[in-house]
Amino acid sequence: MAQQAARRWFVSGRVQGVGFRYFAQREARALDLTGWARNLDDGRVEVYAAGRRDRLDDMAAALHIGPAMADVRSVDERVEPIQNRSDFSIL
Repeated sequence: MAQQAARRWFVSGRVQGVGFRYFAQREARALDLTGWARNLDDGRVEVYAAGRRDRLDDMAAALHIGPAMADVRSVDERVEPIQNRSDFSIL
């Protein structure tokens, strides 16, 4: 069985008001990841996901691109403890 891990990303740029959280949710569900996405008061989007390490790499790659209307300027990634969640939600 592939080793499980978790990561948190802080995505900067034009990432609010462009469907970024829903994009993250679709990507995460397609990759069988659990976690959440939320807007931050400073204009960034925070994304947390847990699952297979290789799929977290795929998620990171997707977050660097974002949905069509987004303009991703930077993605800060951190390794996190695994949260016991059953789905990927928007907070």
